[in-house]
Amino acid sequence: QVQLVESGGGSVQSGGSLRLSCVASGYTYSHYCVGWFRQPPGKEREGVATILGVGTIIYLDSVKGRFTFSQDNDKNRVSLQMNSLKPEDTAIYYCAAARPVFTTGGYYCPEYTYFGQGTQVTVSS
Repeated sequence: QVQLVESGGGSVQSGGSLRLSCVASGYTYSHYCVGWFRQPPGKEREGVATILGVGTIIYLDSVKGRFTFSQDNDKNRVSLQMNSLKPEDTAIYYCAAARPVFTTGGYYCPEYTYFGQGTQVTVSS
């Protein structure tokens, strides 16, 4: 059974930083398709930083240059460094995973279907 456990959320003022971490267990493909999603209040969940395929990480336009995704394959851990936070970054942040589809060229991640319980990030102005 896939388990994704997030940590590192909290409350900061605008311009501050937070680092989210996620540890995956029961998932043999954690070094292929993992990422971060978020759900702002009253809005739908959206991808923040996700692995699309070999060597490709997709960032939400509004976080480009401010958020950085990193992965530690040996420990099945992924992180999201969030700098220059804005009030509109307030959301529940979820670690996510997908089953990769392997091709002759590598792999791609068609759909993220596993999600952790989420961690709250609140940015005040």
